[in-house]
Amino acid sequence: MRSSASSASSAHHASCSYVRVLSIAGSDSGGGAGIQADLKTFSALGCYGMTAITALTAQNTQGVRAIHGVPPEMLRAQIDAVVEDIGVDAVKIGMLHAPEVVRVVAEALRRHRMPHVVLDPVMVATSGDRLMAEETVAVLVAELFPLAEVITPNLDEAAWLLGRPLASAGALEGAAADLLALGAPAVLLKGGHLAGEFVIDWLATRDGLRQSFESPRIASQNVHGTGCTLSSALAAYLACGLALPQAVEQARAYVLGAIAAGAEVRTGHGHGPLNHGYAPAVQRVVPQER
Repeated sequence: MRSSASSASSAHHASCSYVRVLSIAGSDSGGGAGIQADLKTFSALGCYGMTAITALTAQNTQGVRAIHGVPPEMLRAQIDAVVEDIGVDAVKIGMLHAPEVVRVVAEALRRHRMPHVVLDPVMVATSGDRLMAEETVAVLVAELFPLAEVITPNLDEAAWLLGRPLASAGALEGAAADLLALGAPAVLLKGGHLAGEFVIDWLATRDGLRQSFESPRIASQNVHGTGCTLSSALAAYLACGLALPQAVEQARAYVLGAIAAGAEVRTGHGHGPLNHGYAPAVQRVVPQER
């Protein structure tokens, strides 16, 4: 009797899967951004998080002290190990510090035909530290923009990509269109760096969708890792089956809640992290035939 019950249980578990999201990004030793923020976000939204670490950083709330790149062959091995065994429902890509790292990731995306790729072109940390070499940017645009479902640059990153400053909310729509012209199928341009009482983000897609998202600005010094968190939340919601506009709406709501919940908390002496775990979701289990 016990063996048949055990068999039934095994059969039941074999037919189910977690919603699996892979982060390909750098490690933040301070825990507020990068791989650490991504894993916290995936868990908070009920997803199963996996990682392929591109670089180790020595950083805290005050800044980045050192960066140590992971060898490209080790990055490739991490991605292959995860995808070939566990599988992936969505991918978030963050810090890629060198051209050869970009190429390894692009080749892996093509080889494994990974779905729902969210590319966050991390170039500058909240502290102002530059995280990507200039020669890497052109390779990123050529190799990864066409493979992404959506890219999520902030204003500083978009300005760097386009070679011009973006100083007003009126510049967002034109900038998003120009980023689409660089090869991305969709762009979520984050306007949080603009002054004003409201934060405006702009979503544009190759098939003509233009949508703005506006919310009151939350006063907080604890905004380290906001961009990482938004892109990983977006990947999580895409993995759960939401269409892109709905996934953006839900990801923004999660980030705004996490900022508000962590605004009064003191972590370190600089820009502290969001409260990623303010409203955790139960781990999602779905039929494996997806």
